[in-house]
This record gives sequence, structure tokens and C-alpha cells, in this order.
Amino acid sequence: METRQVLLVDAFAAEPMTGNPAGVVPEAEGLTDDQLRAIANELGASETAFVLPSEEADRRLRYFTPEREVDLCGHATIAAHAALFERGALDAEQCTFETACGVLDAEVKSDGTVWMEQGDADIREVDLPLEDVADALGADVATLRDVGADLPLAVGDTGFPWLLVPINYFEHLSGLDPNMAAIEACCEAADAMGLYAFTFDTISGESTLHGRAFAPLAGIAEDPVTGTAAGACGAYVRRYGALDDTIEQVVVGQGHFLDRPGTVRVDTDGTETWVGGRAVTTLDGSLTIPAADEDDGIIEI
Repeated sequence: METRQVLLVDAFAAEPMTGNPAGVVPEAEGLTDDQLRAIANELGASETAFVLPSEEADRRLRYFTPEREVDLCGHATIAAHAALFERGALDAEQCTFETACGVLDAEVKSDGTVWMEQGDADIREVDLPLEDVADALGADVATLRDVGADLPLAVGDTGFPWLLVPINYFEHLSGLDPNMAAIEACCEAADAMGLYAFTFDTISGESTLHGRAFAPLAGIAEDPVTGTAAGACGAYVRRYGALDDTIEQVVVGQGHFLDRPGTVRVDTDGTETWVGGRAVTTLDGSLTIPAADEDDGIIEI
């Protein structure tokens, strides 16, 4: 057996116990896929980022939910770079990281804010009955139709495909009663991995949008604060001209309904998309894992 350092880092947060917790393994070289899955399952965060060497970039990141590997995760990327910076393993600078989506750019600011490039936004309209989507969310179809005249249902993908669903008012976003099986069916019909419901009716004067992310296909019922969803949604509203020209940066609030409020900042022209935020380490410990030829699973913390 061997021991590896593991972290829990709250991303898109300025203080502990807010934002979205991500697992981070700063030195994951030599671990098998089964070990990576076991560690992610043991940490229990929606995603865990594993930092590995790369021949193509400054580092490689692999991302695992407790159930499966995913190509890209925004909050885990922010968490990993913030944790490396906090520990002196990364300077305030521009850098590159390799993912299953290709090599992407990141930038760490001197105050610890991390900006990450996401893949160019692929936005495609989908032909789903509004009634089916409303039923899946436990919402009155009028709350979708009110906005849908100007903003069609679409899948936005900057590395993780989200079915983007505009809602007219914050109180209706707050009152959603999601049916996970029905959300899975909508996502499968749209060829998406998750559903992101959002509104322009926000609770913070700073925010442009407020969102909720449901991704049962990835093993996540509701995600607190979601970088890939915020990036895709920011590109989508920019692409469809739904923002005033004076709004230079899309600020997305999320997590309030899970008592984990956080903020994602999005710079996008509708295609090229960058996402930024702060992060706070809340747990720093060691995990003892079995050797690759032993039974998979975590032995002890």
C-alpha cells in the first residue's frame, strides 16, 4: 500500500464551506484508473482532479466523479491550480494544462484568482417539447415559454455538454422540483450530460445570471457551482444577443439553494470562453490506498 496527499478545495468561493468542493490529488503519477476511481469515490466530491505530468503542457489533469471519468471540469480545474499556487508549486503566471478536450490555457493571478480557458463553445439548438422539460424540472411550462420566445432550448458545450433552459423569474428557479429520471431522459434526447436552468432575475446586483445544474447522468443530482455550465451559458446568452453591450463580464451566481453560494466569472465573445474564480482549501490530508494488484478501494484515512 502507499500514501498520497489529497485535498478538498472549495472552488468559486472566497471562504470555506461555500462554492463547490472538489477533490485534488497534487501528485497522481503512477496511479491506475481503478485507483483514481476509488480515490474519487472515497473523497465523495462531485469531481476530483488528478494532477499528472504531461509531455504537451505544463501539467495534465484527469477528472473523475465518484462514478466515472469526465473530459473536463471547471471547478476542479480552478481548485487544482489554486491549490498548487497556495502550496508554492505554481507561480502567478500563465500556464497550460492537458485534458481529454486538448491542451488549454490557464492564468493564476497574484491574489490567487484562477482563470481557465474552456473549449470553444459549441451551441446547437435542440427540438425538445417545452412541456417535457418543464415536467422534468417540476415547473409550469409558462415559466419556460416566457423566455423561450427569444432564447431557444439549446445544448452548450465548452467541454461538458449542458442542456440550457432559461427560466423567467428567480422564484420559479428556486421552486423547481426536479425529477432526475425525467431529466436524464431529456438529456439523453438532447445528447447532453446535464441540464442547466438559469434566470436573468438574480439576487445579487453584481450577478448577470443565476443558475442550477442537474447532472444525474454523471452521478450528480445537483451541483453547487459549475464552471463548465456557467461558461457554456455565458457563451449562449452572448451568442443570442441577450446581454446589454455594456456588460463586459458575465457573472454567474449558483449554489444558494444548497447553502453553498459561489460566483463564476465568464469572459466570452460567444465562442472563445474563459472562466475564473477563487478557491479555498478546507482539507489537507493523506490517503492510504491499496497497491494496484490488491483489491480496489480505500483502506483508511
